[in-house]
Amino acid sequence: MSYFFKTVISGKSFEEVLETVKTGLAKEGFGVTADIDVQNIFKNKIHVNFRKYRILGACNPHYAYLALQQEPQLGVLLPCNVVVQENLKGEIEVAAIDSVILMMPVNNKIVKEIAGEIQKKLKKVIENIS
Repeated sequence: MSYFFKTVISGKSFEEVLETVKTGLAKEGFGVTADIDVQNIFKNKIHVNFRKYRILGACNPHYAYLALQQEPQLGVLLPCNVVVQENLKGEIEVAAIDSVILMMPVNNKIVKEIAGEIQKKLKKVIENIS
């Protein structure tokens, strides 16, 4: 059982795929609440070169609201992360957290149902990239 699902894209630039992911997230009702440029952070903070690697914090406000109504501390597991990275072959990989797996420790039926809806939406984003 994997904690994420992913796709690999060839023939498109990192920037093009990154924008496609952001657009796909928006179409599914997600806002990007964080955009962490890991390559830049590593270069500036620890002076090492690293491949292009971005972590997008994706939040669907509607579902986040419903989930937080059920479990006030659920924010420690939010937002859902989506990673866009350049692999060693020069391809672009896009991976998203499997929200159903992420919410396994939460003992709340409604939260698990919400996680299932989020999972469907994130899978749709990933599937529509290529």
